[in-house]
Amino acid sequence: MAAEKLSVVKAINASLRTALENDPKVLVMGEDVGKLGGVFRVTEGLQKDFGEDRVIDTPLAESGIVGTAIGLALRGYRPVVEIQFDGFVFPAYDQIVTQLAKMHARALGKIKLPVVIRIPYGGAIGAVEHHSESPEALFAHVAGLKVVSPSNASDAYWMLQQAIQSDDPVIYFEPKRRYHDKSELDRSAIPAPLHAARTVRRGTDLTLVAYGPMVKTCLEAAAAAEEEGKSLEVLDLRSMSPVDFDAIQASVERTGRLVVVHEAPVFLGTGAEIAARITERCFYHLEAPVLRVGGYHAPYPPSRLEDEYLPGLDRVLDAVDRALAY
Repeated sequence: MAAEKLSVVKAINASLRTALENDPKVLVMGEDVGKLGGVFRVTEGLQKDFGEDRVIDTPLAESGIVGTAIGLALRGYRPVVEIQFDGFVFPAYDQIVTQLAKMHARALGKIKLPVVIRIPYGGAIGAVEHHSESPEALFAHVAGLKVVSPSNASDAYWMLQQAIQSDDPVIYFEPKRRYHDKSELDRSAIPAPLHAARTVRRGTDLTLVAYGPMVKTCLEAAAAAEEEGKSLEVLDLRSMSPVDFDAIQASVERTGRLVVVHEAPVFLGTGAEIAARITERCFYHLEAPVLRVGGYHAPYPPSRLEDEYLPGLDRVLDAVDRALAY
């Protein structure tokens, strides 16, 4: 099959369609996922083609949605739950971290819960708090959950396929600001392992690590830095739990410098764990401290201020300059 150019939205829709076609135990659940096709139209057309018993419009009750998905998984189904916006996940947080993440260990491995929770996340869409959050570190901290985020259409398709096929619960964060970015998708390709990082640009002077929405920003930063004679390597992390520390280590051992970039607040974010772990692993290779770029430790601001809150090209390049100045 020839590669096709799809947006991230269309790739996720295609992945859900493939899963529904291939496995009658796959269900799609969430607020407005059926008749409306989701607020971002990610699930558009699926209920029409697969019926209301498999693409299910739920009440506005996130705790009940996830609790129901857990029950369905116990009965042999593979539910794919949509949380309409990132900030709406917190009513379901107890179900996710107390039940979904713990059941496998609680049952000494006898019970598996193959539940995928899709969460559109991040800002830059002109929305307010509860619609622009980046809560990935809260879930990455919880043992028993896999936490991933694609940055392009190909990963959006394949990583969702892998998440649905996993017998462990997966939190699948979708970068909503990149929903309409298009890239090549080859449905006949062999996908990379779900939790493997990928080098998307080679460089020699410094490594930029990002995931989800910030990968494109880092690629733009690398292109801008090249005009000034700086060679930046860009690593798409893809998975926040588990983290592919080996790939980061290998890159840092080549470049000697690391800047970690994410939309979420820097304080206790994913970048903090990466910085600590790479400092331990690469102490004698590092030419500068590991630096982090991210959001501020403050509630998400009104839309007129989000450009100041979110890390952009200038803040990434400033961190690059500071690291290279050591």
